[in-house]
Amino acid sequence: MARLTLLLPATARFAGHPLPPALAQALGRADRGQSDAGESAQLARHLTLLPLGWPAAALTRLLDAGEDDARQGAWLRADPAHVRPDINGARLLGVGATVGMDQADVDALLPALRPLFGDAGVQLDAPHPARWYLRLSAGTPMPMFSSPDEALGDDVFDHAPRGEAARRWRALESEVQITLHNHPHNAARLASGRVPINSLWFWGGGALPDAVSTTHPTVFSDDPAVRGAARLGKLQDMPLPASLESEVDALVDLRGQRDGRGLIERWLLPAVGSGEVTLDFADGVMFTLRPGQRWRLWRRPLSALPA
Repeated sequence: MARLTLLLPATARFAGHPLPPALAQALGRADRGQSDAGESAQLARHLTLLPLGWPAAALTRLLDAGEDDARQGAWLRADPAHVRPDINGARLLGVGATVGMDQADVDALLPALRPLFGDAGVQLDAPHPARWYLRLSAGTPMPMFSSPDEALGDDVFDHAPRGEAARRWRALESEVQITLHNHPHNAARLASGRVPINSLWFWGGGALPDAVSTTHPTVFSDDPAVRGAARLGKLQDMPLPASLESEVDALVDLRGQRDGRGLIERWLLPAVGSGEVTLDFADGVMFTLRPGQRWRLWRRPLSALPA
């Protein structure tokens, strides 16, 4: 029997969107559970990394530069970012792909920043315009950094790294901001209607895992870290398609999808009746659908997804 797992945004994303009758009936008869909320917990339920953790920088480095390169030391993402000061502090309004990076930006800004990190004993490079990396020695102490998804729209000071290990990174961040503030390329970006690159966002630190496993042979995702993990596990990694054929055995990563109605119509409803299906929501709500559940005639259809 085909087994399909859909990784979905939190159920709040579906608020106000009615469930089609077939889906409402299937969810009403499904097995329901509650697991830990949050992106890390959601991914860990279906992708087992050894050692445990989610070193996003190392996983995306594998995708961008290959496993041999990614095995060389530890990695930290240092993505181009736009921070806007306001009356209460400064807000992170864009990181990486969301600030419209291209190779011309890399060619202009990277040479100005490399000496800052070279003096600190780390190497900065950018194999992808939106994904910049710091190569660190194995075992380099790193504080906890917030991912862009956690910090976007928030005051950057609420996500500043803390502790003794964070001191050097705060100092480097200040030097980066001074260098970028004075760089003439940002004037060219403004003239072309783009926001200036005035910071780097550090996140995703760690070394490449020894192994990755999952119960599915195929992983569909637009998340470079998820695709890197799939590739490390020798799984078939594919970008997210417009839709899936029925009877497919796969892990489908839909966490980045914003349209609740579209998710219902294009993914959840077609999944009904396609073998064993697990719906895993980012807030920990889970449903497992199996063909035999159609005989649970006493269960009422679900009127809406739990908020």
